[in-house]
Amino acid sequence: MNILATPNSVKGTAAKTTERPQVSIVIVGHVDHGKSTLVGRLLHETNSLPEGKLEMLKAVSERRGMPFEWSFLLDALQTERDQGITIDTTQIQFRTPARDIVLIDAPGHAEFLRNMITGAAQADAAVLIIDALEGVRDQTRRHGYLLHLLGVKQVCVVINKMDRVDFSQDRFEEIAHEIREHLTTLGVTPTAVIPISARDGDGVAANTARIGWYTGPTVVGALDTLTPMRALTELPLRLPVQAIYKFDDRRIVAGRIEAGQLAPGDEIVIMPAGKIAKIKTVESWPVTPVSGAQGAGRSVGITLDRELFLERGDVIAHPGTAPRDSHRLHARIFWLHETPLKTGDTVLVRIGTMETRASVVAIEQAVDPGELTSRESTSIARNHVGEIDLALARPAAADPYTDNPRNGRLVIEIGGRIAGGGLVLSIEAGKRAAPIDIVPVESALQPEERLARYHHAGAVVWFTGLPAAGKSTLARALERRLFTRGGAAVLLDGDTLRAGLNGDLGFSPADRRENIRRLAEVAAHLARNGHIAIVAAVSPAADDRAQARRIAGDLFHEVYVATSAEVCESRDPKGHYAKARAGQLPAFTGIGNDYQPPAACELVLDTATRPIAESLAEIERMLTARHVLREEPNDFAANI
Repeated sequence: MNILATPNSVKGTAAKTTERPQVSIVIVGHVDHGKSTLVGRLLHETNSLPEGKLEMLKAVSERRGMPFEWSFLLDALQTERDQGITIDTTQIQFRTPARDIVLIDAPGHAEFLRNMITGAAQADAAVLIIDALEGVRDQTRRHGYLLHLLGVKQVCVVINKMDRVDFSQDRFEEIAHEIREHLTTLGVTPTAVIPISARDGDGVAANTARIGWYTGPTVVGALDTLTPMRALTELPLRLPVQAIYKFDDRRIVAGRIEAGQLAPGDEIVIMPAGKIAKIKTVESWPVTPVSGAQGAGRSVGITLDRELFLERGDVIAHPGTAPRDSHRLHARIFWLHETPLKTGDTVLVRIGTMETRASVVAIEQAVDPGELTSRESTSIARNHVGEIDLALARPAAADPYTDNPRNGRLVIEIGGRIAGGGLVLSIEAGKRAAPIDIVPVESALQPEERLARYHHAGAVVWFTGLPAAGKSTLARALERRLFTRGGAAVLLDGDTLRAGLNGDLGFSPADRRENIRRLAEVAAHLARNGHIAIVAAVSPAADDRAQARRIAGDLFHEVYVATSAEVCESRDPKGHYAKARAGQLPAFTGIGNDYQPPAACELVLDTATRPIAESLAEIERMLTARHVLREEPNDFAANI
C-alpha cells in the first residue's frame, strides 16, 4: 500500500532543491509497541497529511464509537482495524528539514515477518521501536537480527510509551543499554536512542519538559542524520529484464534500472549468457526514444543493434563490471516457513526478476535470533537464521550483497508463498565469464535469401525420449526427407556429439546439463542461419530441456518420442539396457524413474504404434502449422 503524503508546509523546511537526499527507512518493532502511531504522528508533526485527512479519520472514529488513534492513518484495511495489527507494509513519503523520506511501516507480529523482510529489503536505514513498559522482547531481538541480516547498518532506536513509565530516566537508560549491547553484537551501532511518547508527541519533533533530562536529537532530527547508501547511479549497471515486447518492427527489452546508468550507444553484456550487444535506442513514456543517460530508478525499454534471445530474469550490465554467473550461491537467510528448511530440500529462489529451482546443498550456523546462539544443524527452524549453500537449476547473474545490494538479495518461495529471504554472501564463479573483448560477426546472408533457397525457415527440432525410443531413427528420416525436398537439415545426435564436441563431459547432472547447453547453442546457431537443426538426445531433465528452449527461443520445437520403457528395453539396439541391468552402466537413463517427460511440447509420438511414414507426416504438419515449412511438400512416404 502506498500513501503519497504531499507536504503542505513542512515546519522549518526550506524550499525544495534538487540536492536533497532521499532516504528509505523501515520502521520495525514488536506488535503493539506503537509503530503506526509514531508514523501517524510524524506525518502530523511535519505537516505532511493530505488536506482534510485528519478530520476525516476523526469523524470515522467518532462514527465507530472509538477514540481516535494515529495508527488509523495506516491501518487502512478493515481486517487490520478489527484485529488491531498491521498485516502489510505501507510506504509513506514526507519531508524533514534536510531529507526526503520514504518511510516503510512493516508488520511486527511474528506471523507477518515475511512482509517485514519485503520492507527492510528496500531500506537504507531503520527505526527500531520498543515499548518502554515491556522492554526488549524476543521479537525485538529478531527484528534487530533481521536488519543485520538484510545489511541495514543505520539504526535509530526509539523507546516509545515513556508516559507509561512516568518518563523515568532510569527505565530509559536500562532499555537503552540492553538494546545497544544487542545491536553491537551484530556489528550495528545505533545512530541514536530516543525516548518518546508517540501518542502525545514528546520527542517526535520537539523535546518536551517531560523528557527534560534527555539532551539528544528528536526523531525528526535523527531522521535528518540518516543518509542513503552509496548512490545507486554510482554502482555498476544492473538492469534486470522484466519483459520483451514486439512493437512495430522493434523488439523492446523492458525493465527497471536497479543500479548504474545506461545510454544509447552503450556496449552491454547480457548475463548469464554473456552475449554482447550495443544499445540502439532507449525507450520511455511518454517521450520515446529518449537521449542522454538514464539512471537507477528509471523504468526503461531498450532496443539492441542485433537480434539476441533474452528472457525475463537476465541481467544487463556493462562489460568489465558484469555480475558473475553461477549455479552455486552462499547466502544468509531468515526462515519463515512453518516447516524447517533442511539439507536436500528443493525450493524456488528469486533474485530480482530471475527465478529458478534450487537445491539446499549445505546449512551452516543456524541461529535463533532471540537467543543469539548458533549450533551445528542440518535444518533451519521457523524464525531462525542460517547460512546455506544453494545449487541452482539455471545460472543466476548475481552479486555479493556488499558489492551491489540491488542485485544481492534473494527470496525463497515454497508453494507460492515467501518462505525466507536474505543476502547473497558469495558466488562460486561460473564457467562462463563475460566476454568483454568478443564482437560477434553477423552472416552476410539475409534470412529472406535462405528462405528463398531452402523453402523453409530456420528451426530446432528437438527429439527427446528414452534410449531406444526411436529418436535417432525419426531424426535421420526427417533429415533425409528435408534434404530430398531441397532443404538444409543438419542432424545433431547426442551420442555422436559426445564422441567429439562433448567428449570431455561425463554423466553427472552438471555434465548432462552442460551437454544439453552445448547442443542447444550449436542447434540455435544453425537455426538462426536458416538451417533446420535436428537434435536427437535423451535429455532426461525437464530443466535442461527448458534451458535449451530458452537458448533457441521461438525456433525451438520439441517432439516427445513417448515409446514405453518396456518397448525400449525390448529393442535395446546398443545393448545398453542389458549392461545397465548388469550394473555396468550406473548412470544409464531408462532403468528407474530418472526420465522426466515433457509437461507440454509441440508434438508427442509413439513409435511402437505408428510407422515412420505416419510419424513424419505428423512432424510435417506440426512444422507447417508453426510456419517453418513454407510450401506443400510431396508425400513423405514416397521419399523414405
